[in-house]
Amino acid sequence: MGGFLVGTLVMLAIRRQSEPASVPDSPPEETLSPGVASLLAVLPSSAVVLDREDRVLRASSAARAYGLVRGDTLISAELLALARKVRRDGEIREGEIETSGRKFGQESTSFAVRVAPLGSTGQVLVLAEDQTDRLRVEAVRRDFVANVSHELKTPVGALSLLAETIQDAADDPEAVTRFAGRMQHEAARLTYLIQDLITLSRIQGAEEIPTPEPVQVDEAVHEAIDRCSTKAASKDITLVAGGTGGLNIWGDDELLVTALRNLIDNAVAYSPEHTRVVVSARPAGDSVEISISDQGIGIPESAQERIFERFFRVDAARSRSTGGTGLGLAIVKHVAVAHGGEVSVWSKEGSGSTFTLRLPAFGGVAVATPRTTSTPLEAAT
Repeated sequence: MGGFLVGTLVMLAIRRQSEPASVPDSPPEETLSPGVASLLAVLPSSAVVLDREDRVLRASSAARAYGLVRGDTLISAELLALARKVRRDGEIREGEIETSGRKFGQESTSFAVRVAPLGSTGQVLVLAEDQTDRLRVEAVRRDFVANVSHELKTPVGALSLLAETIQDAADDPEAVTRFAGRMQHEAARLTYLIQDLITLSRIQGAEEIPTPEPVQVDEAVHEAIDRCSTKAASKDITLVAGGTGGLNIWGDDELLVTALRNLIDNAVAYSPEHTRVVVSARPAGDSVEISISDQGIGIPESAQERIFERFFRVDAARSRSTGGTGLGLAIVKHVAVAHGGEVSVWSKEGSGSTFTLRLPAFGGVAVATPRTTSTPLEAAT
């Protein structure tokens, strides 16, 4: 709201500058003084000046870009009504309005508005500040806090109940062993959730990677596969690395490994036993594409647009049974954005899924370089 603070000061200055020494006998010429025009030019908010007939005397480019003004007409009926009240009693008024969205896919644009008289000539100044993004961020923050609270309460509550059960079953070693195993499962799930929250917070906290450097895709793929090998082996799932070797991207190696590990973990969790998960890399112009393909259950088309949202689960019950936190794909998305890249998905129910990371190549062109070792890129489990 810094722009509105500036706007308030400017309004006061304009009112003092515009106030005539005496009221003229005939209506004044409908013009703006050079001083007022200069002040309006530097305002960060959308600014509109109306004459006493509600015609637009001056409108900033932002006001026209947002669709608040068309020709010499103020489009919003709410703003016109507010301007007429201000003209009638001379009091500065504030409010909020919504207009149709100006961006593709945006249903509406929300504005905080402030309206003030310009002297006693009937002219009115309208300031409007777009607060759509701020309101969206606030809504996301509220949802995030609510989701985190819910996700944390589930394993904590389970641990509490299991501890009570073990206490009551102290004389039954078999029951103690069984419930202790469940406690370990819930504790591990809580640990994963906290780790994912920390990772997501760290990625979101920095818009750019602070110290980008060349990252060898081969090494990142092998490291991610190694971290997932135990889980894959428990389901007899083969992890295969392939594609073009010797590629490099520009970014952070640990973040890339984190993104790949999350994608491979997801592929393993939602694949049946005795199947394969393939990780492959290939050059794509000025980018490198790294794809993770599985033979799993697939993702319904209706859910594919939301799978990168935090805590979104296609099947909440199955996700909890596999130990998923609902944050893995959100982390992947933010890693891709932090690198100046993107992540996409192809999936068909019953036919598996393919997630593709597209990241900027080191040097601006994806060129395979000689490997530092003679070990070929091969299957790993």
